[in-house]
Amino acid sequence: QVQLVESGGGLVQAGGSLRLSCAASGRTFVRYSIGWIMGWFRQAPGKEREFVAAIRWNGDLTSYADSVKGRFTISGDNAKKTVWLQMNSLLPEDTAVYYCAADTGDTLSGNWYSYEFWGQGTQVTVSS
Repeated sequence: QVQLVESGGGLVQAGGSLRLSCAASGRTFVRYSIGWIMGWFRQAPGKEREFVAAIRWNGDLTSYADSVKGRFTISGDNAKKTVWLQMNSLLPEDTAVYYCAADTGDTLSGNWYSYEFWGQGTQVTVSS
């Protein structure tokens, strides 16, 4: 099994920054860590879960939703089994629960149903 634990959420004013972390663990993850993709998704109240960003575990490929390009940066450290989402110039519409997700493979996907493992989520609230 794979366990994903997010942290770093909180309350911030519009224009501010937050850095989310996702720590991965589990015997299966360690064994196949080279062939994994990691993603961040978010879900606001009354809305569907939407793609934010994804990264291939070796860090050579990233993908972003248009709504966050230029403001958010996804990165990862294979040795630490951790993925980060640096969020700058935050907007009130970025308010949501942010989820870390993982799946085997090397093709980045923006579809939530492509990811098998999920964290519990961390709340991000941006005030205007």
